[in-house]
Amino acid sequence: MTKQTMNRNPGTELNLAWINNIQTNTSATERRAATLGTRRSIKKDHQAAWLIKAIGLIDLTTLAGDDTEQRVRRLCAKAKNPLRQDLKDALGIGDMNLTTAAVCVYHDMLATAHKALEGTDIHLAAVSTGFPAGLTPHELKVAEIKASVAAGADEIDVVITRKHVFKQDWQALYDEVKEYREACGGAHLKTILATGELATLRNVAKASMVCMMAGADFIKTSTGKESVNATLPVSLTMIRQIRNYLHLTGFKVGYKPAGGISKAKDALVYLSMMKEELGNDWLEPELFRFGASSLLGDIERQLEHHVTGHYSAAHRHAMG
Repeated sequence: MTKQTMNRNPGTELNLAWINNIQTNTSATERRAATLGTRRSIKKDHQAAWLIKAIGLIDLTTLAGDDTEQRVRRLCAKAKNPLRQDLKDALGIGDMNLTTAAVCVYHDMLATAHKALEGTDIHLAAVSTGFPAGLTPHELKVAEIKASVAAGADEIDVVITRKHVFKQDWQALYDEVKEYREACGGAHLKTILATGELATLRNVAKASMVCMMAGADFIKTSTGKESVNATLPVSLTMIRQIRNYLHLTGFKVGYKPAGGISKAKDALVYLSMMKEELGNDWLEPELFRFGASSLLGDIERQLEHHVTGHYSAAHRHAMG
């Protein structure tokens, strides 16, 4: 895996006509989403190959109040070696430099993670801007981004201010995200919409477009702390705005579903959706990530079943 080299989305001026023209059809979106996991099935060697691909797209995450330096070091060790060597050998990828895409932690754990990942190409992401509620004073949010970049984060996951969406104050949301992008400097910006709290798919679609216009490198569903996190209807809504933005500007923006994606079969559905809706470019870590922790354990378990024909206990595939 290599560091991101594609041209970053520079953003555009806020164009309210683009926002006002956005429409969503909730029932049609839900019908399309309901077919994603039922129309085709990936089996045997093909399934194993897709699951190996999914490993390289994971932002391995720990965002618990009881996080410790030891837990973060174990997580980083898992990110560097996400699949046991005997399984890699049996799958014919023994010499492959397989890692997760990134490790994502709170700012307080950045120094530990940065040291543990030194010498690798694994990205280091920090959640920021008063995560998860995003209700701290704006100047502190900006300062937190700058502090995390200075501490070694090359990706920043920010939460937007939801009230801007409810008030349809797109100028305020645009200005906020644009300032976050400027504070990131060379670090890539992922904007978390907290879609489970935005009430409607139209709100999700419009907020997605505003964030991209303000220069977001990725748009992300959730903090993982909401009662409803990543869903397929929300994902379809967001990635279709990514496609719309590409058509309008020529720039590609990444997508990160987060929260609730814990099973290998779910990862396969998301990968097939990205391929069908956006194409093969969105099957690479530059443009697609899973925000997850337990997902990796289930993928490893499924790959062991592929090799041995037997399912092992989940506790044999812990994160550290």
